[in-house]
Amino acid sequence: MGKTHHLEPHLFYYTYGPAEPALVVKPGDTVVTKTRDASGLDEKLRPLPRSLKATSPITRYHEGNPLVGPIAVAGARPGDALAVHIRRIELNRPTAWSSFVPHFGGFTGEGPGRGLLLHSPLPTQRFEWRLDRKRNVGTLTLKRSKVKEIRVPLHPFIGSIGVAPRFGRVETALTPGEYGGNMDCIETRAGTTLYLPVWVEGALLYFGDIHAAQGDGEVCGVALESSAEVTVELGLRKAWPLEWPGLEDRSHIMVAASTRPLEDAFAIAHVEMVKWLVADFGYEKWEAYQVLSQVGTARVGNMVDPNYTVVAKFPRKYLPGAR
Repeated sequence: MGKTHHLEPHLFYYTYGPAEPALVVKPGDTVVTKTRDASGLDEKLRPLPRSLKATSPITRYHEGNPLVGPIAVAGARPGDALAVHIRRIELNRPTAWSSFVPHFGGFTGEGPGRGLLLHSPLPTQRFEWRLDRKRNVGTLTLKRSKVKEIRVPLHPFIGSIGVAPRFGRVETALTPGEYGGNMDCIETRAGTTLYLPVWVEGALLYFGDIHAAQGDGEVCGVALESSAEVTVELGLRKAWPLEWPGLEDRSHIMVAASTRPLEDAFAIAHVEMVKWLVADFGYEKWEAYQVLSQVGTARVGNMVDPNYTVVAKFPRKYLPGAR
């Protein structure tokens, strides 16, 4: 039985990369901590003070998706995989917000490198959602529609979670990649184990950006942004050199891949799934490809970030020994 650590963040980061650990734990330990929402608000809607923001003497960070961490896991070495067992995500305030802004989202054409501006930029709009945490329902009052009120089920998950990238890189908290990051995958919820490649000693885990709910693709670029108390148990799988994040829950094993274009993310996720089926579950390569083609499903985590994320999913009932 590992130790439980209650982490009180003294600094929130806006990047994934090398940094002094906020906490060092052993495999099997549990970490309980509170996150801020994507704009830095806490459970009482207080903004993140400047003293708690990571800064740089030579550049300015984009202050979105403040991250708790980094958490170092003793014994983690390059070539291992960090196992993040997500035990609990407890929303801790009765509201969430969403928005859309110019030059951002899944359908904007006016961003850098996208050619001529042939339409007006999106208007800035903010939407305030009420959260009934006992009934697990979010409610939005609509002011200009025939439908006056919408209620949706809540399914809180960690929008941005990852480790320090390979080759000493530093990546913004808004970007997903082979290190995890801002994948916006609803599968990173309580009951899921997330496996992340380790490229630096200690792994250096960061996370934040809790979403109370979100549709596939995070189409407008912003989910139901809120804060939460998060509980994770950390473990190691030694000598398991992952190239991309893996996930598993009671019903599926999964691989998340993040790149552009979207079809490349889709392809990478499925190729890595075939490799996993061969390496760990005794499938022959071409038979794994055939079975995945017939029973696999896929989800678009996001199509709005600097990289897009696709999650390939394989049902556990087709794994050896499943009933």
